Amino acid sequence: MQTLKPILLAEDSSQDVELTLAALQEYHIANDVVVVRDGQEALDYLYGKGAFQDRNPARPALVLLDLKMPRMDGLETLAVIKSDTNLRSIPVVMLTSSREEVDLIRSYELGVNAYVVKPVDFQVFINAVKEIGAFWAVLNETPHTGGRNIT
Repeated sequence: MQTLKPILLAEDSSQDVELTLAALQEYHIANDVVVVRDGQEALDYLYGKGAFQDRNPARPALVLLDLKMPRMDGLETLAVIKSDTNLRSIPVVMLTSSREEVDLIRSYELGVNAYVVKPVDFQVFINAVKEIGAFWAVLNETPHTGGRNIT
């Protein structure tokens, strides 16, 4: 039986964290969700450093990344993930309230897999997160190399 990989959620808004978790639960996404509050914590998780040094070594199935966060924002975090050969195959979805064209363009330049603007309407937000979770955490296949999963 294949073990489900976790979903890494990097989000500094407690309300958006609660909504995202509720949406994933409503859609019965069984993956564990690890919540971090900024980009630096996301990288600590991915590299197994600091508070995450004893974590399960499985790479996440998906990183949901907010754009505007303290300490290290989503673009800086995305740049590190996609420049690291050991991390770049992990799907990253920018889940943000920013409709700024410059943020959208820069995200794709850095290698984001999808850019989703957080809808203002609660039910639309719930549906968007459910669809993201279903596709990236359940349906999407990540590459395998030499018999071992590289993600």
